[in-house]
Amino acid sequence: MDLCSPVISNTHTSESKANKDDLTPAMRAKIERNRQRALMLRQARLASRPSAGESGGTLAKLAKTVDSGGGFFIDEEEEEEEQKTKKVVHQPAPVMETDYLLCDDCDKPFMDSYLSNGFDLAVCDTCRDNEVKHKLISRTEAKQSYLLKDCDLDKREPVLRFVLRKNPHNPHWGDMKLYLKLQVEKRSLEVWGSEEALEEAKEAREENREVKKHKQFNKKVKELRRAVRSSVWTKDTSAHKHEYGPEELVDEDEDLYKKVCNTCGHQLTYEKM
Repeated sequence: MDLCSPVISNTHTSESKANKDDLTPAMRAKIERNRQRALMLRQARLASRPSAGESGGTLAKLAKTVDSGGGFFIDEEEEEEEQKTKKVVHQPAPVMETDYLLCDDCDKPFMDSYLSNGFDLAVCDTCRDNEVKHKLISRTEAKQSYLLKDCDLDKREPVLRFVLRKNPHNPHWGDMKLYLKLQVEKRSLEVWGSEEALEEAKEAREENREVKKHKQFNKKVKELRRAVRSSVWTKDTSAHKHEYGPEELVDEDEDLYKKVCNTCGHQLTYEKM
């Protein structure tokens, strides 16, 4: 029996050593803290006997400790916190649904397109027709071809959207405003009521333009005859420079602005962007 005892002791020591090697550093640290805490509690109980008034508080404190059965004590509060931590269940993140647009031409859903981003028109890039249906026109063409004014494009709700492009005639000039022809036509119908009313307005404007041209021609002929008949008429060979006055005339029918030369009566016609 005495010869076998060392063998059993060595075997037990080897098994305990193997079990200690399987422990992680965090587990070892926790075991050490609990062991130190148990020793401190034991030393405190042996060092002094509590009085009658203090016995209740000490017993209550000892009641809060739980024997883990592994050689150390655990506070009930710590155990409750660990159990609460284990019971925490994270709710899965909500599934975000993407809002798709429905194309007006093919009735197929799509996320975004050139026309939807630039002109708020629900048409996908596949159905986009740059030549006819979804053609872009300049601001000047929109005003002249559809008899629209600046207020019709910029102030009437909803304000027409546009894209900016470099001027093809001169890149140093201001950028051009391009509008969607489909939306310009719709705006012209809102202003004039119908296509027939728009055509009548175009014809009336063209007639007024011809009448003005005829009046200007007759005026120039009269001035020329008066100059020829005058006996004191002398030909002026010096280069003439137009001097326009500060007064600015507005042609509401054409939506144009004019200035007249103080010397020769030449009219400078322009529009404001």
